[in-house]
Amino acid sequence: MKKTSILFGTLLIIILSSCKDGKKKEEARLPEQYDLEDFYNTKSISASGFNDDETKVLINNNTTGIYNAYELSIADTTAIALTKSTKESIYTVDYLPGSSKFIYSADEGGNENSHLFLMDRKSNNPKDITPWANSANSFIGWSHDKKSMYINSNKRDVKYFDILKLDSLTWKPTILYQNESGLTPSVISKTERYIALTKEITTDKNEMYLYDSKTKTTKRLSSDKEANWSPMAFEKNDSIFYYTSNEDKEFSSLIKYNINTGKSEKIFEDKWDVMYMSLSEKEKYRIIFVNNDGKNKVLLFEHATGKPLKLPDFDDGDVINVIISNSENKLLLTVGSSTSSPNLYLYDIPSKKLKQLTSTLSKKINQNDLVKAEVIRFKSFDGKEIPAIYYKPLQASKNNKVPALIWVHGGPGGQSRIGYSNTIQYLVNKGYAVLAVNNRGSSGYGKTFYKMDNKDHSNGDLKDCIWGKKWLTQQDYIDPNAIGIYGGSYGGCMVLGALAFHPEEFKVGVDLFGVANWPRTLKSIPPYWESFRKALYDEMGDPYTADSIRLKKISPLYNYDKINKPLLVFQGANDVRVLPVESDEIVVGVKKNGVPVQYVVYPDEGHGFQKKENQIATTKTTLLFLDKYLKSKK
Repeated sequence: MKKTSILFGTLLIIILSSCKDGKKKEEARLPEQYDLEDFYNTKSISASGFNDDETKVLINNNTTGIYNAYELSIADTTAIALTKSTKESIYTVDYLPGSSKFIYSADEGGNENSHLFLMDRKSNNPKDITPWANSANSFIGWSHDKKSMYINSNKRDVKYFDILKLDSLTWKPTILYQNESGLTPSVISKTERYIALTKEITTDKNEMYLYDSKTKTTKRLSSDKEANWSPMAFEKNDSIFYYTSNEDKEFSSLIKYNINTGKSEKIFEDKWDVMYMSLSEKEKYRIIFVNNDGKNKVLLFEHATGKPLKLPDFDDGDVINVIISNSENKLLLTVGSSTSSPNLYLYDIPSKKLKQLTSTLSKKINQNDLVKAEVIRFKSFDGKEIPAIYYKPLQASKNNKVPALIWVHGGPGGQSRIGYSNTIQYLVNKGYAVLAVNNRGSSGYGKTFYKMDNKDHSNGDLKDCIWGKKWLTQQDYIDPNAIGIYGGSYGGCMVLGALAFHPEEFKVGVDLFGVANWPRTLKSIPPYWESFRKALYDEMGDPYTADSIRLKKISPLYNYDKINKPLLVFQGANDVRVLPVESDEIVVGVKKNGVPVQYVVYPDEGHGFQKKENQIATTKTTLLFLDKYLKSKK
């Protein structure tokens, strides 16, 4: 499944697992108390694809403390290291077709200028196949004959991404689509005749086009209605194109478009958003992902007939990713849950046999001592129902009241979703309740809910967090005088806003690379976000207009004098989304108020901390801070 990025999103915010209504409540008990290092002995793993004979899988994980490339044998599940980086995280992309060589992606210190490298395993020397300074490059697929690679690159103009085609013998790039007008190129048809394009109008509306390279014409497929349109796939016959859209409804459905006749038909919908759809190599199968209340629902179909096929049941598990082998006989599934870090499974379609390939959770941790998250909903200040993800410590009871954290995801427009978090499970293991609020403006709950915070940031969305705190105080096992707020990126801004605009609500705040000065942040967004800039300004406000007055008013930096509660701030020195000066200045300002302020800067990180030693340091520092300033003294 392709991953989408959210503007000020944070890689740290990953949550959730559904509980059935009427679930029998367990008696409070003290779980085994684990060291932080026990949690971080857990591996973070992801898969990129099968080798040619489908006996091995290209993966990456952070066993060594930093992400490196590995090759996993399907037969005996052993893995060998293919790279040994100690400085930069390496993210595998795919095998070079017909070869044991492979492609990986890496940037420098989190600066987001990712390059693609070809690794020859015989010489063990990587070759930068995108050697253009100050450029960002990403893999988007192989040509139908597997002899060339398609990439998105802003090497020609830092503001816009072109589609380049790289011959896999010489790696010489040619321009397949030159982006002159801020359109975003995405899916390419097998013959290269058609390219799907989108254009951001607002964060609630975009346009979708079909570019015909044969006639050099561009046809608009989207309507003028307020809706989002997302290209998904072309059939190999160049006559059928698939996309998702929420036109005339709250949630996105899957649409089939006939290029020859210009007619569209809806072929799949759900009560939640259809997030993604893909076709297998020979188009025998299609996979559909649905955002089912923050948890993935994954569906497999025979493509020609539309007949649904049964996938394995993983109980509490969440299927994060699916890779279909070129033979169309095997599925590589990535499956996690709120109590289990993601693992890889091989599913043989003809025999219906399932095999677990990895075991990533630390061997020292008993999964029964971890907490399954519960989806809850509470009424906010205006009666609006707000979804949230809740972790209740096993030791919490009326006679053993525990402290709590409101946890705020990144964005704007992000969502707390299912997944395993070392940080959350460690804090909950130590007796801290965690409520991850999907405040108004979060994605996944319909377009009306999504747009509710437009030009109302730090007001309604922040009040949702405060009403989440009120829900916590109504639980008889929560210490109402020991509730703090924690968030990263946009969530970090919400932390600072909560302390500045509602200074008596939360006892402490933990801010990870949060926006402090909106006018500056909006003026300094990376140049390669140019196609999204106007849409962002429409939602947040244009800092070059009278909107700057409101943006300044809601910026924590201009209200730091009101912050009177202890504050902990983390920042990556190479962050290009939220500049380090944002954290530098809020720390200087709050220190003037005479309240405790701790500040940690990582010189080798960007927007989100990737190195395990920095993740451990962040969580360890957070717990010490909370124990000192949040937890009631007994």
